[in-house]
Amino acid sequence: MHFAILANSHSWYLSDLRRAAAGRHEIAAVGFRDLVSSVESDKLDVTAAEIDLVAADAVLVRTMPPGSLEQVVLRMDVLGQIEAAGVPIINPPRAIEVAVDKYLALARMAAAGLRVPRTVVCQTPESAMAAFESLGGDVVVKPLFGSEGRGIARLQDEALASRAFRMLAQLGGVLYVQEFVPHDGFDLRVLIIGERMFAIRRRSEHDWRTNVSRGATAEPIELTAELANAARRAADAVGAPLAGVDLLPGRDGELYALEVNAVPGWQALTAALDIDIARVVLEFVERAAKQKVIS
Repeated sequence: MHFAILANSHSWYLSDLRRAAAGRHEIAAVGFRDLVSSVESDKLDVTAAEIDLVAADAVLVRTMPPGSLEQVVLRMDVLGQIEAAGVPIINPPRAIEVAVDKYLALARMAAAGLRVPRTVVCQTPESAMAAFESLGGDVVVKPLFGSEGRGIARLQDEALASRAFRMLAQLGGVLYVQEFVPHDGFDLRVLIIGERMFAIRRRSEHDWRTNVSRGATAEPIELTAELANAARRAADAVGAPLAGVDLLPGRDGELYALEVNAVPGWQALTAALDIDIARVVLEFVERAAKQKVIS
């Protein structure tokens, strides 16, 4: 089969997928900036570096680079048109749109009955300071869009919080203010690939953030029924059949759903579990291509 992978050309994940596909599938790497679409009365064309994406058996989204509002909207619109032409896209464009927006994803998970940290999203320093007080004076501030712990800060001092909120507001940012949930230095990542699920514990000895990219270590854990149920409900809430779900066991005994990543990594999972995750991903993409249905 012919799969188009939207990825950075130097990505470890692209190399891993090509390794896993050797002898079975053809992998064509394309970049979001290379997307070109032409529209005529009787047809739609979408190409990237002379690769016909409408003719691909499936498209796998492995990156979501920053861009202007116009660029991001165009990219999602083009993905939507490829999907409308009958090409399976993993993840579906709407799932990517929901998951990349922390506010919308959190609201969807809360509506699905999952416990989430108390969060206030606002646009003025005054509203953010009111949130800081109502959330106990110990909060985590996150960019609305972003991953791997970039741009996240924990604020416990009122004066520092006020300065941070004013700076973010001046930059035109949305103020995403979330209560800090006391925990024991680890969270859980559940990777969902269709019907299959894999789980690791991410532990950090020196940082309250537990991202492996920031030095946390990953170790295998048993995927209990509780974890599997929470992860599945979170992924379903955003509509992502391929998802990385972050769950946090709080010291209060509650299990909190934090985020759903619709472009999830698996490098740490591969190392911790000694499983060829790339092959599992490709098998899922292959099934979607054959059935023309993503589920």
